[in-house]
Amino acid sequence: MAATGNEEQTLLPDIEEEAEGMEREMESEEEEEEGMGVEHSEEEDEEDTSEDELENEAEIQRLEEQLSINAFDYNCHVDLIKLLRQEGKLHRLRKARQKMSELFPLTEEIWLDWLKDEIRLTEDESDREKVYELFERAVKDYVCPEIWLEYVQYSIGGMGAQGGIERVRSIFERALTAVGLHMTKGASIWEAYREFEIVILSTVQPPPGSAPSQEQQELLNAQLERIHTLFRRQLAVPLMDMEGTYAEYSDWADDGVPEMVTRQYRRALQQLEKGKPFEEALLVSEPPKLAEYQAYIDFEMKEGDPARVQIIFERALAENCLVPDLWIKYTTYLDRQLKIKDLVLSAHERAVRNCPWTMGLWKSYLLALERHGADHQTVTDVFEKALNAGFIQATDYVEIWQSFLDYLRRRVDFSKEWSRELDELRAAFARSLDYLKQDVEERFSESGDLSCTIMQIWARIEALHCKNMQKARELWDSIMTKGNAKHANMWLEYYNLERSYGDASHCRKALHRAVQCTSDYPEHVCDVLLNFERVEGSLEDWDAAVQKTETKINRVNEQRARVAEKEALQARQEEEKAEHRRKAKADKKGQKKSQKVNRTGDKRKADDEYEEEWGEDAELPSKRLRGEDDFGSTATEELMETESGLFGRRAPPRKTEPPGFRKNQRASSEAPQQPQDVSKEQRIDENCVFFEDRLAVPEALKLDRKEVDGRPMYVSPCVDKNKNPDFKVFKYKTAMEKHKIFISGLPYTCTKETLEDLCKQHGTVKAIRLVTNRSGKPKGLAYVEYENEAQASQAVLKMDGSMLENFTLSVAISNPPSRKMEDKGVPSRLLGAAMPRQPQGARGKGRTQISLLPRSLYRQSTPDAKAENGTVSAPHTTETDGVHGGPGTTSPDTQSKSLSNEDFARMLLKK
Repeated sequence: MAATGNEEQTLLPDIEEEAEGMEREMESEEEEEEGMGVEHSEEEDEEDTSEDELENEAEIQRLEEQLSINAFDYNCHVDLIKLLRQEGKLHRLRKARQKMSELFPLTEEIWLDWLKDEIRLTEDESDREKVYELFERAVKDYVCPEIWLEYVQYSIGGMGAQGGIERVRSIFERALTAVGLHMTKGASIWEAYREFEIVILSTVQPPPGSAPSQEQQELLNAQLERIHTLFRRQLAVPLMDMEGTYAEYSDWADDGVPEMVTRQYRRALQQLEKGKPFEEALLVSEPPKLAEYQAYIDFEMKEGDPARVQIIFERALAENCLVPDLWIKYTTYLDRQLKIKDLVLSAHERAVRNCPWTMGLWKSYLLALERHGADHQTVTDVFEKALNAGFIQATDYVEIWQSFLDYLRRRVDFSKEWSRELDELRAAFARSLDYLKQDVEERFSESGDLSCTIMQIWARIEALHCKNMQKARELWDSIMTKGNAKHANMWLEYYNLERSYGDASHCRKALHRAVQCTSDYPEHVCDVLLNFERVEGSLEDWDAAVQKTETKINRVNEQRARVAEKEALQARQEEEKAEHRRKAKADKKGQKKSQKVNRTGDKRKADDEYEEEWGEDAELPSKRLRGEDDFGSTATEELMETESGLFGRRAPPRKTEPPGFRKNQRASSEAPQQPQDVSKEQRIDENCVFFEDRLAVPEALKLDRKEVDGRPMYVSPCVDKNKNPDFKVFKYKTAMEKHKIFISGLPYTCTKETLEDLCKQHGTVKAIRLVTNRSGKPKGLAYVEYENEAQASQAVLKMDGSMLENFTLSVAISNPPSRKMEDKGVPSRLLGAAMPRQPQGARGKGRTQISLLPRSLYRQSTPDAKAENGTVSAPHTTETDGVHGGPGTTSPDTQSKSLSNEDFARMLLKK
């Protein structure tokens, strides 16, 4: 909690003077060391130290400049304090801590460092009082046992002053009230209090061998009773290691432990056993432990002990101070159950200080201030702070204004014709309208009050309490001019106001205007006008109403008919466009089919010629897929001979099969599958697996997207796409999942472990999915599933806009768009995809029927010609330079002649 302005003014000058004095002393000590000739053994260390100091000073100046631009940069404050403490800049360090404490609640670590630094500088009693004030500020931010323990230990050091012992006891009692019920850390406060009283007991005991006086005996008995009382109080509270405390009391008490204390101790032990599972869950879980604290809070609320409910709320808020829902739950409990003014208002103030962007906390704070009788200036100051809190939507400003106006309205005594409170209320209404029109619209591009709720409330107050219908009518005229005249409900609201506080003529006028302007529910407004004239109007009024309503209804029917005709025309046009697209698609499909038939006929002709050359029963080498194992050395030798450029026709190769091939072939023939148009990569990476047991299929499907050698493996049911073209398998939900967050902007090097370390700071992470493409490369996207919605919301709040390896993360609740299943026609063959092989003989046809050499390099062979290089061409075959014996067109009438190297050069030059 921030200190008040007076505290800041009294503390800061004295603190600055002390800091300057300490710095001067340190400088003088350094000068004395230099004067005495203190030499360092290594000059390089001095140079390195000076360089580090210069770098730190530059960083300090950069942080201070950044804070001068944006004072609400929390991390910048923390970094500046760390650097200043490291460099020993006491004067600037105190200023930095002071500024941060004014804007934010400080963590336990920052407070303890600050307090320990100030304690070391304490010299006289006036300095001790400043430290006491600092402790009072520290214990108000959060309930921390360590700070309270440090406070009581520091106060013991001042027990020698006048009233020091009573002051120590008062601080101890406050500490017990605040953290004495802490099941794991509260025992340290109890034990420190007991040890303090035992030390006091030793001071009041008479010297050995002397008889105490009556006064000494009374002091001794009173001190013994204090210690007995502390033991009894502690044993009635469920705390860890209660058995040790009970044994210590048994040894210390001369008359043994009283029966009543034993019963309370056993009851506390039972409560401790009930709470142990929750404490163990908190012990093993990682921060912020929100789910574990929620379960603990629900348990304590069922138990019904307000003090224990309060302490568990405070423990949860110390680790989840930025969760608005937890603050709302806590303050609501205090408002409805405890109703203690100081406790309630302190909790509300800390709530809005930790979560200033939450309008509901400010609204509850204003109500609590009014409920507990706070002065008007305090309520006004809190409201002004709320306006500067920076809400995230325009409607929040409308609601906070409504709450403040309700408070001002309840202050007015309307039995008086005039009062200062009434003028203040009217001024506040006028200011609210200007604020929404200027400030809110400038920020959000809307006022947030489309139906003019604030003006309606103002008009009703003027009509009901102030009997000022003229002002109410002016307000309603303004409401209608803001785009509300076309809504029937707005006119009926105005009509009801006139009906209740106005006269019949204004009611009739309002209804006539409503009939003329309404566009959403004109029939309803017409019925209201006719019913009004049945009760209030004359014959002339009735005739005028009937004529006006009939005219309005006829005009509305004509407009609706024109709209229906226009919609029907648009529908016909859309149908015509759709029919045109279907025809164009069918024509295009027919053209592709005819082209495909032509290509198939050409290939079939080439196949027939090839069969005539080799014979129907001849076997040709099949196309070998990349990644297949070699089925023997014969196929490898045939491939090598083909690529080596041997001339002449070769006999069909002898078919060789690997061991077990027949068996596999028979097994596959039981479930034959037709070849499909699949790409080369798909043929390599896709496999179909058959199981003997159907129960094995669900287990196999769980392997979907499991990484294998750095790439995701996709597993889905084997479905015939020809029979089920729209079959899709997508294992993840496409609807909103409030317990799951979507993260974009991740670095491509981010791993699951890195992301889990980042996300588990905000809750229990159940699953993480990094989105990748089919090759396993990350897309910079991820889905993280938390245990509940609260943890996911907290993660969005804290992680959105954060940095990870110089990448800005964008975090939101998972709400992916729906996957649209588009109608697809016959898929065209992709570029580079293989066409289905046409069977030819037992092994199919060759790899390709296309020659890859330019036509200018073709030559026709002659039966008896001899080439210069000594090779003889095979008769009646087409030869290419370097590739022979392949399938070609026979030409018995043409013969090739011998060509020299010069002939080849001339042919190339011509080309």
